[in-house]
Amino acid sequence: MKIRRILATTLPMLLFTILTVTSLYASPANFTQAKTLMKQVYEDNPVTFYCECSITWQGNKGAGTIDLEGCGYKIRRNETRASRVEWEHVLPAHSFGHQRLCWQDGGRSNCVRTDPVFRAMEADMHNLTPAIGEVNGDRSNYRFGVLPTTDYQHGSCDFKVDFQQRVAQPRPEIRGDIARIYFYMHDRYNLRMSDSQEKLLIAWHKQDPVDEWELERDRRIAGHIGHSNPFVTGERTWHRGYRPTGDGLTENATSNQPPIDLTGPVRGNQRSKIFHRPDCPGYDTISEHNRVEFASPKAAEDAGYRIAGNCP
Repeated sequence: MKIRRILATTLPMLLFTILTVTSLYASPANFTQAKTLMKQVYEDNPVTFYCECSITWQGNKGAGTIDLEGCGYKIRRNETRASRVEWEHVLPAHSFGHQRLCWQDGGRSNCVRTDPVFRAMEADMHNLTPAIGEVNGDRSNYRFGVLPTTDYQHGSCDFKVDFQQRVAQPRPEIRGDIARIYFYMHDRYNLRMSDSQEKLLIAWHKQDPVDEWELERDRRIAGHIGHSNPFVTGERTWHRGYRPTGDGLTENATSNQPPIDLTGPVRGNQRSKIFHRPDCPGYDTISEHNRVEFASPKAAEDAGYRIAGNCP
């Protein structure tokens, strides 16, 4: 009887503890949720990753505007994207997506619908940073490198891109951050890395050690998803011949997250005649004055709208 009384008292408390811990560390189910949480990570450090421009946050879904004049940024071509925050995948979605079978069968949209591992990679907060939209677009899915003879094209922003070589050069102060994000993504999801990129990133990791903000950013993200980037905390070190653990594959391969419905309601801009799905960067940035709701992408297309170019 005494044992029964103990079990009756302790089991409910144990179950409550398990449920509480589980709810505290719930990784975002998709890219849209990840962007909302990332805004919380950067709430009191509102600065873009590549150009160090100040951000003014709007709402609670990761949207924001950028003080281009204050940081000396010069718009290269796309004024609309230059004025807004976009959440950059440091390791591009194309780079990790094309290593998944789903990409071969229908590209990114198919991966979002059908592959829980891809959705986990796309929503992995350790791989996301706030960027000027135009810089995010110019970087595209280019590899990182050094461009000593390439001119700057974005004013005072210490960022270069060679569109012909498909190479982007970030400022020295974040090169180690980039390297450790690459190490994390390749390790966690067992991704292939080219020999030349590995050599460069190992060098960048040594040249630009972990700083206080990188550690704080890691702590905040770990507080949301339950694990750190071990290459930031020092628990792991990437080296030539490193063999990835693939930790994220086993955790997400059996995920029961439902596929994202890409055929449901969309949001259009009556001024530009462009529409955005909920998973598109511009979905939450359309002003209420110009916003038009449609029941589906087809309904928007029938009304003369076209899908935004930055939608996956």
